Amino acid sequence: MARIAFILLCHKDPEGIVAQAERLTAAGDCIAIHFDARAPRAAYERITSALAGNPAVTFAARRVRCGWGEWSLVEATLAAVEAAVAAFPAATHFYMLSGDCMSIKSARFAHDFLDRAEKDYIESFDFLTSDWIKTGMKEERLIYRHWFNERTQKRLFNASFEAQRWLGLKRAVPADLQVMIGSQWWCLRRRTIEAVLEFCRERRDVVRFFRSTWIPDETFFQTLVRHLVPDAEIDSRTLTFLMFTDYGMPVTFYDDHYELLVSQDYLFARKISVDAVALKARLGELWADDGARFSISNEGRSLFQFLTGRGRLGRRYAPRFWETEASLGRERELLLVVCKKWHVAKRLVEQMRQVTGLPAVDYVFNEESAPLPDLGGIQTTLGKRTRHRRALLRMLYDWYGTDRMVVCLDPAAIELMRDFYADRCRTRLLHVECELTDDYLLGHARRIGLAGEATPADVADRLLPTIQYDVRFEAEQIRDAGFPDTYRIRERDPAAANAEALAAFLSISGAAALTLASTDHLFSD
Repeated sequence: MARIAFILLCHKDPEGIVAQAERLTAAGDCIAIHFDARAPRAAYERITSALAGNPAVTFAARRVRCGWGEWSLVEATLAAVEAAVAAFPAATHFYMLSGDCMSIKSARFAHDFLDRAEKDYIESFDFLTSDWIKTGMKEERLIYRHWFNERTQKRLFNASFEAQRWLGLKRAVPADLQVMIGSQWWCLRRRTIEAVLEFCRERRDVVRFFRSTWIPDETFFQTLVRHLVPDAEIDSRTLTFLMFTDYGMPVTFYDDHYELLVSQDYLFARKISVDAVALKARLGELWADDGARFSISNEGRSLFQFLTGRGRLGRRYAPRFWETEASLGRERELLLVVCKKWHVAKRLVEQMRQVTGLPAVDYVFNEESAPLPDLGGIQTTLGKRTRHRRALLRMLYDWYGTDRMVVCLDPAAIELMRDFYADRCRTRLLHVECELTDDYLLGHARRIGLAGEATPADVADRLLPTIQYDVRFEAEQIRDAGFPDTYRIRERDPAAANAEALAAFLSISGAAALTLASTDHLFSD
């Protein structure tokens, strides 16, 4: 009978990871866990301590700092696979999972399914001729070297790519390989996994090539399996059910999706919301139910396309995904930097990116031209961003692959602050108070359309007291709101005092906070 070694890549929710491991191993299977090195060590130690007595659990020998689109994801996978191969000699299949995955069949059903055919299950389509890549780079993923993270180091990523293209620094794909592409959620037989590991040891040139490709988790295993295994033994599909919205973001499943999920022709599904407590409980019980019977209808994707299509035509009978997914998620943290002088906040936030590595966006709810990734259109206007603000932030969390993010807001956006504080996510606020000169206030009046270059001096003089009062009123509104976890730094305060607030706001060391507070010309105009 099949015995599955699950390869679990995760970076959050220690209690959920422990529950997942205990549930999967209770049916006689085993699991190798890689917990992202970017996550707190204390969280990792909670997992290892809780699972220390379970002989069916092992851990990758080294923790890798993972980044979306990087080789680090493949490296982490290989580390977990090597640990599983060494620890579980009786394992017949190796199944890739994330912390957001849940079984949607029973363990007996999964074992029987794998026993029925001597196959590897992995999406593996020709990289150049298939339409798997819908937009963006295609051949450029391979023929240029990508050393920087496209999400967290976008300027360096783009500059490196453009420099190579300008200098003609193309490279050849290894001659004996046909590069393939597909989902990273695969299930491979033991002999295939052992062949892949042996290939990695013998062909360091291939490993070096993939190290500097872009998004190698979609090409590395897909290419090697097709290179090493006869076509007749490969079923080019994933056994994990997942769907994507029109915006290219993964659909999240909630408590009311149970019947839909268990009727799909798959063994697992992702992404399951951390808030879907009832769904997780039902699916957990189902995994242990040897007597469960399944009626496979497999209509999930076509039903989703039908309903979203009717939504665009105004004939839907269910809310759009950005209306039903009303929360950012209780596991996420939103860090609001509120400042009237936008250039000061942008200067500070840029330093936060450099010092802490946290992703941050500028005044996306106040400034039309604020830089944003392409999220399928929801980001195109201020009206859309504000109307669907939680959906926008959820997409940004997913795009950056993070649970913590910094967002700049103007002090006038008090209603946005109230809305974010009403969410289940953890929200903190840093109010940056600057000295506001008459010249700055006049410039502010011009930016918001209250004055122009030709406004007479006497009119401007009469306008100034009103603007000054308005700015003070906005600051008082924030104080009167009584938001918890609110911190303040002020232009007139010494760097050491501001560092204390920054350390508490960002949960960083005093030394790192002092570096931020001592930023050159932080409050300069």
